[in-house]
Amino acid sequence: MSKLRLVLASESSRRRELLGLLGVPFETVTSDVDEIPRSGESDLEFVRRMAREKGEAVADQVPDAVVLSADTIVSLDGEILGKPRDKGDARRMLRMLSGRQHNVYTAVSTIHVIKNTRHEGLGETRVWFNDLRSETIDDYIRREEVVDKAGGYGIQGFASVFIPKIEGNYANVMGLPLPLTYDFLKRHGLVS
Repeated sequence: MSKLRLVLASESSRRRELLGLLGVPFETVTSDVDEIPRSGESDLEFVRRMAREKGEAVADQVPDAVVLSADTIVSLDGEILGKPRDKGDARRMLRMLSGRQHNVYTAVSTIHVIKNTRHEGLGETRVWFNDLRSETIDDYIRREEVVDKAGGYGIQGFASVFIPKIEGNYANVMGLPLPLTYDFLKRHGLVS
């Protein structure tokens, strides 16, 4: 029998970096899932469904693996702030977040394809933003690529100067809650 593989169902460089910290060899296979909320779907229902569907799409391609998938959203008063369409949309999101507290949710799903066992969980981090002037937002958008980040910001970059406080797991805001991920890999026998 061949050795069980770990496959990350993501093209996110941040998720690859975080998963690499756990010291488990893995490969990546990207999924092609439409990330569109359904009518009446809550923020938590959406993020959980996205993580599950991304994993299922990749599991069909890798029969001898454990598939790890995740999805991250920024939620402000229950409204999903996904990846901005463009810099103008990022500006709109950052104005909404200015001077407010919001939640970052990352749903994690694992599928052991051979055993057909699954684990699903949710990381939650509360994030506070300072008040941001329009000039500050414009400067940030010029400094960093914002359209590939939920809510239009990345905590690991310059946006960290806007964030005086978080409650919860820092890596969760980057896109992969490591304590939850490690626990799931342990349950599948990939770490001891």
